[in-house]
Amino acid sequence: MKGRMSTDMGKIVIDTEVIAKYAGSSAVECFGIVGMASVNVKDGLWNLLKSDNINHGVEVVIEDNKLSINMHIIVAYGVSIKAVAENLISNVKFRVEEFTGMEVSNIVVNVEGVRVTE
Repeated sequence: MKGRMSTDMGKIVIDTEVIAKYAGSSAVECFGIVGMASVNVKDGLWNLLKSDNINHGVEVVIEDNKLSINMHIIVAYGVSIKAVAENLISNVKFRVEEFTGMEVSNIVVNVEGVRVTE
């Protein structure tokens, strides 16, 4: 499904992959986030994604022109997961709403792993 908006000059259609990539890029800029995770459902394993595949750790659903975002992240060892998740939600919600002009109804953060950073 794609996000749709009407303006004075016409219609705007945004693909969910574009929103997912932007949300993933916004997420990795947050303190305490090592990266996005791709989950292998069959094996229950996660992989740290490279920056060009960052949208694979993000799922975007559009219902009634509102966004629901599901994020799979890897956090740095020693940080408060609650503080990192709250910061992530706040940052991603603000940036995605500004970017798309659409309301973000909810963001679900799935912590898939912890990694020691240097």
